[in-house]
Amino acid sequence: MEIMNRQTTKRVFLTGGTAGIGRATALQLAAKGYYVFIIGRSADKLEDFLKDAAAQDLHHNIGYLLQDLTDQEALERLLPEIWSSHGPFDVLINNAALGFAGVYGVEINQLSYMTKTNMDAYLLLSGFFAQQMAESNIAGDIINIGSMSADSREGKSSGYVATKAGIQGFTEALRKELNPKNIRVSLIEPGAVGTDMQPSSPEEQRELEEKLEMLKAEDIAEAINFVLGQDRRVSIVSMQIKALRQFI
Repeated sequence: MEIMNRQTTKRVFLTGGTAGIGRATALQLAAKGYYVFIIGRSADKLEDFLKDAAAQDLHHNIGYLLQDLTDQEALERLLPEIWSSHGPFDVLINNAALGFAGVYGVEINQLSYMTKTNMDAYLLLSGFFAQQMAESNIAGDIINIGSMSADSREGKSSGYVATKAGIQGFTEALRKELNPKNIRVSLIEPGAVGTDMQPSSPEEQRELEEKLEMLKAEDIAEAINFVLGQDRRVSIVSMQIKALRQFI
């Protein structure tokens, strides 16, 4: 595959791009002609992802950075550098998130690390990319990956629910803030997806997928591609996606 024209290629910044929904999305968008810059925190997962991208002849369409999103000082320094070296970006996909149980008996450092990943990073990145898009006169997209747990609100995952409910409210307000600047803002809320965030084993996940009780990561990647493919007059406000036989 030839290296893409920097001036005409849509460029995507994607968090949590080395596994699960992020990995599937990065590979699918790269295959469809986007340049995708991913950020992840696991060196092993990044290495595995890059091998997969190379095997599919997509490596020319991929940029990457190994970085923990909770290091806000590093992000403040790195984001302008990434915009200059790999941008300008047309799309931000906030996807990185940590699974989390209830808050009872949880150490404060664990709770803080989760909220910085699941919530603070969404706000920080959205603010930066929205400003850059607006100042560069880019009709861009920001897609936030939430969760249907924001509405189902399981008691066994109150910490996780808090962040996803926050993302739900934040995305709606952000849409009203940025649509006048020609930036579309969309929320995609999956149900259960077969990723390493799930407590079940890969074998159990495949069984649930076959029983139509769990989604595949590629299903959400398809939804993201659908949102981005709409004419600029169309803004997909929100999507909830669950497996046919998952009870929510």
